[in-house]
Amino acid sequence: MTDDCLIIASPGLTAAIQPLGAELLSLADAQGRELMTDADPRWWGGHAPLLFPFVGRSRGDVYRVNGHEFAMPQHGFARRKSFALETHGQGALGLRLEADDETRSVYPFEFRLDMGFVVDDVTLRMTATITNMGGARMPFSFGYHPAFAWPLPYGGQVEDHRIIFDRPEPAPIRKVGNEPGLIARETFPSPVTGDTLIPTHAMFEGDALIWDDLNSRSLTWGVPGKPHLKIDFPDMPWLGLWQKPGAHYLCVEPWAGMADPVGFDGDIWDKPGIMALPPGGSRSFRMGVTLVA
Repeated sequence: MTDDCLIIASPGLTAAIQPLGAELLSLADAQGRELMTDADPRWWGGHAPLLFPFVGRSRGDVYRVNGHEFAMPQHGFARRKSFALETHGQGALGLRLEADDETRSVYPFEFRLDMGFVVDDVTLRMTATITNMGGARMPFSFGYHPAFAWPLPYGGQVEDHRIIFDRPEPAPIRKVGNEPGLIARETFPSPVTGDTLIPTHAMFEGDALIWDDLNSRSLTWGVPGKPHLKIDFPDMPWLGLWQKPGAHYLCVEPWAGMADPVGFDGDIWDKPGIMALPPGGSRSFRMGVTLVA
């Protein structure tokens, strides 16, 4: 953890968040057992970046809006920006990112991104609220990207872990295509049997698994019969699962938006998943993580 980490806690959970990217670096239970990634740099040093103003990669790392072209790194810039501290109590934290000259050079919109964290008993609740502070409608998408421990610290082997969705998920899924980071045009058979996915490292040799026709807004992660995580994302219609094969984490990524499709060369308004905020408008995206004994 970094020296400037901000801690919030309840009797059941302790969370550590750094102002850089408003990134959740640690989530530990009452005994101090870590529920998130070990961030081993051999695999991936991230923890839980926030994806804004766009989810995923733009083709050629550029996007077009209203006749102009701008550079944009994968998953946007919020994860590389320092958020200002707004509130900090024992069990709650509020951080804020606002447009500045650097963001305007690549995203010419007046935005405010408020990120709230609340720990209540054995639940961490996160809420991102995006507000259009300018005078023109604003295109955006948003996503969470937390990496949870695989295996979790409650016994059981890697191969014993399950994703159990709150509803059956028979629809085909998407994968990354033949352009780096972009979404394949074709679909693939669902790897879910009923409501249950048995993840393996080999599943992620081609990058993420992506659900863009998702019934569920909640799932569990862990070994059946042992303490596990319940993950809720009521405002997020899509989901990505990702890891570097062999690493000690699984990213469970609720999204409202996704990367460009392979071959996409249109305006940002034509990109799948792009939302519009009118001047003065706001939209919030919630994610909850509950430790179930």
